[in-house]
Amino acid sequence: MAKTQDTSFMETIVSLCKRRGFIFQASEIYGGIGNTYDYGPLGVELKRRVKDAWWSRVVTRRPDVVGLDSAILQNPRVWEVSGHVGGFTDPMVDCKTCKGRFRADKLEDACCPEKPSKRPGECHGELTEPRAFNLMFKTSVGPVESSASVAYLRPETAQGIFLNFLNVLNSARMKPPFGIAQIGKSFRNEITPGNFVFRTREFEQAEMEFFVPPAENDEWYAFWRDARHRWYTDLGVRPDRLRVREHDAAELAHYSTATCDIE
Repeated sequence: MAKTQDTSFMETIVSLCKRRGFIFQASEIYGGIGNTYDYGPLGVELKRRVKDAWWSRVVTRRPDVVGLDSAILQNPRVWEVSGHVGGFTDPMVDCKTCKGRFRADKLEDACCPEKPSKRPGECHGELTEPRAFNLMFKTSVGPVESSASVAYLRPETAQGIFLNFLNVLNSARMKPPFGIAQIGKSFRNEITPGNFVFRTREFEQAEMEFFVPPAENDEWYAFWRDARHRWYTDLGVRPDRLRVREHDAAELAHYSTATCDIE
């Protein structure tokens, strides 16, 4: 019953967003394309104001953070060195009956497309063995498609910041601790996009990387964790509607010593 109510509530929100001109299904008159959206007259204004407010708080009002706008297309070697070509994957399974594709580690959240009340594999369908699926969108650069022309749409904005660390250090005359921020489009070929705009293949990120002397890691981590929490409460979100969830050791990325989500 609860799941039915949640679905009905989300359908009401989606319908309202379209009627009021916030968000439209992309290429709708040609049947649309899965989980891709266009922002309408009110939506684009709301989005612009959120970006402007974030940029003002994180960059303009801080002397120790500067901005950047890096390219969406980078040398493919960037993604090899960063581990994205070899390791930016999700485990995928197929149902041999309905031909649906699902994340193997998120089956409890998925629904059979033919019998939505059941999970994948519960509708007498046989699931394949999990296999790795790379989340990067592949494209080609130049007039001839070949292995030498392969490029990728960036799956995150952080790599452009890391690539330009020395350029920013020298041109802006910065030294740690300092940050580099940017807002831009990223792309991920999600196996199972869904839940309206909360999981899409094309999305916009507002990201800041803050570089510190190693001895100051804990101090700055606590500072930015609290600053991000204040960002929401200053916008009017009630503190009792938020929680700071620290990741346990199994969730941490290989390069991370601490991570949290503000949920």
